[in-house]
Amino acid sequence: MITIGLTTWSEHQYLLKNKTRPVTLSEYAAHFPTVEVDTSFYGIPQKTTILKWQQQVPCSFQFIIKANRALTGHTNEKLDILQLKERFSQFEKALQPLVKAHQLKTILCQFPPFFDATRKNVAYLRFFRNQLPNLPLALELRNQSWYIQKNRSSLISFCKKQHYTLVAADEPTQENASVPFFPVATTSELLVMRLHGRNQKGWFNPGKEWRKQRTLYRYNSKELLELKRKIEVLQSNVKEICVIFNNNSGGDAAPNALELKQLLKIDFPDLGPLPPEQTELF
Repeated sequence: MITIGLTTWSEHQYLLKNKTRPVTLSEYAAHFPTVEVDTSFYGIPQKTTILKWQQQVPCSFQFIIKANRALTGHTNEKLDILQLKERFSQFEKALQPLVKAHQLKTILCQFPPFFDATRKNVAYLRFFRNQLPNLPLALELRNQSWYIQKNRSSLISFCKKQHYTLVAADEPTQENASVPFFPVATTSELLVMRLHGRNQKGWFNPGKEWRKQRTLYRYNSKELLELKRKIEVLQSNVKEICVIFNNNSGGDAAPNALELKQLLKIDFPDLGPLPPEQTELF
């Protein structure tokens, strides 16, 4: 099975024929069967919020929830071991409505670029898994040290043993704070590809506009065909390949995702209903 989705739902005005208002979750769910939620990175979602999400989507729709930043070391907040365990517990409890409804595809555990391949950090990944033993976890590493030749086989073995889905991130690759596109199935259930775009200049030149510029990229048809071939080769190795487009600084994620869907000649069953004035884009 191949599924395709986008990061967040509100920013993809292409789905509204470029109307300027935010896209609702129910409108988004008429086009895609899954979405990546990043608001959970900044704050653990309330149960009432998750229930509202569920009311807007078909029962088959699934969410990828980004792990809270306190759990992945993105904050200067100093938590002792008991406080950290409590934060894990709060995060797990918040996701129970999705778990019970089988709407949690995975938790995206995205670690910062300074999280390099050391014994200390490997131990933390074991600790992380032990805190959420029954939930699906997708691991996105952002430091090249994990992917150097001598570490690759150990990384794959570790992910298989700890039952982490190793995320394949497509992004500019020049510095230690970036990783190669390395799609490999480390669990039998899921392989996640996150496509950030290939904007070298925007990715490696931090500034006031960096967050807007880094994912300003539109995949061309040749690049999408190349991606299609890689997906088809990997398809027999895993139950599901989920492709998430994160290249939306210029509104390119939705059109790229729909073009890839067309290239793969796939349909998503059980989507939400299109609004009366809308028709399929492809």
